[in-house]
Amino acid sequence: MKLFAELIKTLDSSNKTNVKVDALTQYFRTASDTDKVWTIAILSHRRPPRPVNTTLLRLWAAELANIPLWLFEDSYHIVGDLAETIALVIPNSTDNSDKSLTEFVQEMIHLKKQTDEYKKDYLQENWLRLNYYERFVFTKLITGSFRIGVSQKLMTRALSRATGVNEDVLAYKLKGEWNPVTVSFRDLVLEEKAGDNLSRPYPFYLAHAIENEPADLGNVADWSAEHKWDGIRSQTILRNGQLFIWSRGEELVTDKYPEFNSFMGIIPDGTVIDGEILPWIDNTIGSFNDLQTRIGRKTVTPALLKKTPVIIRAYDLLEWNGKDIRNLPYTERRALLEQLYKNVADYALPLQLSERITLTEWEHALHEKAKARDLRSEGLMFKRNDSVYGVGRKKGDWWKWKLDPFSIDAVLTYAMRGHGRRSNLFTDYTFALWETKDDGTKELVTFAKAYSGLTDAEFRMVDDYIKKNTLERFGPVRSVTPKLVFEIGFEGISLSGRHKSGIATRFPRILRWRHDKAIEDANSIEDLKAMIPK
Repeated sequence: MKLFAELIKTLDSSNKTNVKVDALTQYFRTASDTDKVWTIAILSHRRPPRPVNTTLLRLWAAELANIPLWLFEDSYHIVGDLAETIALVIPNSTDNSDKSLTEFVQEMIHLKKQTDEYKKDYLQENWLRLNYYERFVFTKLITGSFRIGVSQKLMTRALSRATGVNEDVLAYKLKGEWNPVTVSFRDLVLEEKAGDNLSRPYPFYLAHAIENEPADLGNVADWSAEHKWDGIRSQTILRNGQLFIWSRGEELVTDKYPEFNSFMGIIPDGTVIDGEILPWIDNTIGSFNDLQTRIGRKTVTPALLKKTPVIIRAYDLLEWNGKDIRNLPYTERRALLEQLYKNVADYALPLQLSERITLTEWEHALHEKAKARDLRSEGLMFKRNDSVYGVGRKKGDWWKWKLDPFSIDAVLTYAMRGHGRRSNLFTDYTFALWETKDDGTKELVTFAKAYSGLTDAEFRMVDDYIKKNTLERFGPVRSVTPKLVFEIGFEGISLSGRHKSGIATRFPRILRWRHDKAIEDANSIEDLKAMIPK
């Protein structure tokens, strides 16, 4: 546990990618094989079930710290994190524990079936035998809310460095169904299997945002354009009679989209298509909110397939007849993709071609961008005609020209403390808009949360206002006197039965603080609904 706690401390105290990767690499080189497996599981959100509810944790921690429960609760509200509060209030001991991460996790799994008295003794004994950061990590594992700023990609990169196993192969290995209780590190990571390379995707090529105007790219004849669709970027892989669908987040999602099984036997083996998974409802592109009903579902029911069917809209062809063709010019890859689509068009597959727009002048791009919202597009992509399909995000050959965000003026109504260096400030905000009731009265209805977009100085000013104008406290959440107005920007909008306002916004963030507006000047729910694309 000591080694794992030191790793988490390093990861949690730095925002630098290289520092995190180096720390993970060193850990995977030195930890025991069983601890490595559990570390991979924990960072992949495969944690054991929570054995103790948080009410009992707070009660037993306050008792061990010899403080009244109200004082613990008040401290918790200020700190904003239960595990950190417990780690802070319990006195340090000269005793220590040499148990491994694996031993602790196995005990936690066993703990779930024990009596409350047994659980209390176990927790209090271990809290006293661990130092501050070990106690913090131990409690995080107990609560089941273990989150750390490490993506699956960073962990996979470090694991690759430590073991020499290819990153893409590791991404595939770690995405399958495996149980950290029973699997060995050798079987999970080191053992070579016949299918490891069969499903391997290529690294995705990404575009940079245009900094000024498209005309700055030069001769329009050197470029092609297409719409930037708002779905899930994916690679469709057909090899050896098998189908694999990978998302850009390096997640193998084949089982989430069973309609794509129809590709097998029609699209030839040795084909890899770069495209976008989109909801296709009543023969038109749905919203990203529609697509979210398919994301994260363990079981895709026939009813869900009927309600939210999906398609792949193809951008590019990366492999053809089993050969990597990424080094061919874009126009040649595109010609092969168009021929492939023509060959399978009669089969009514859930596959469409993203239209290639041949530009004759840059003004044409402006007119095409104006159609984007009606087409459910985020804007335009520009691809140099002679460009190869590269790796990662590189300037020069691929550019994205996104629409300006939607924006609306809203009122701050709730706040929570931030994380990391902002954990002592209220920086996570909930915003509301006006809604007119049947009797003509108006009330503020929440519609979005945002935590980015202000300067450090502005965050401190808002934090000061929140602390002086708190109306009620609900655990770590505070309701505040409605007075501050902010312009909120977001990328997408759709109707949603899951939100109190009846509307879901995508990627909300703060654009600016409207010091010039009173809350009466804020927008309404009706104003927001009017923005929904028809």
